[in-house]
Amino acid sequence: MKFGYARVSGGMQDTAAQLAALKAAGCERIFEERASGGRWERPELHRLLEQLRPGDVVTVWKLDRLSRSLRDVLLLMERLREAGAGFQSLTEAIDTTTPAGRMMLQMLGAFAEFERAMLRERTRAGLLAARAEGRLGGRRPKLSPGQRTEIVRMVSSGEKTAAAAARLFGVHPATVGRLLARERG
Repeated sequence: MKFGYARVSGGMQDTAAQLAALKAAGCERIFEERASGGRWERPELHRLLEQLRPGDVVTVWKLDRLSRSLRDVLLLMERLREAGAGFQSLTEAIDTTTPAGRMMLQMLGAFAEFERAMLRERTRAGLLAARAEGRLGGRRPKLSPGQRTEIVRMVSSGEKTAAAAARLFGVHPATVGRLLARERG
């Protein structure tokens, strides 16, 4: 069976052009939804994936309708491959039911892997440069060392409960709980 998948992010956008192209391409069943391509929580896409059988083909108007993330596209392609299904993108002329289409998808995968490696390398270099300048990454502590000492003293002496100390210093009770656990451990 040939399935179609049409997606728009929302707002005033509509799927009319996508639906027309998918119908013209011979899609027998079309799944349509309004959701960001960057989100994995897309019920219609998951319904489509659950119905796939060997020999089925998933067709999209454009590759970015499937996902905005190349990593997610590659994960979806792996799911299709495991189900024995093919994939077609009408705009980019990618068709994994042909040897040339499978080669094109493998090339996309190679570029994605290269980009991930380059990103890791740039991130590592940036962190090393920041450390060399005396900067540390991560979130700034919500409590100063003096405030942490005061909270431990107040709770340990029984003067305040952990929840009361959290309210007093304007932090979440879990922050106080982690602080106390570190002090005990």
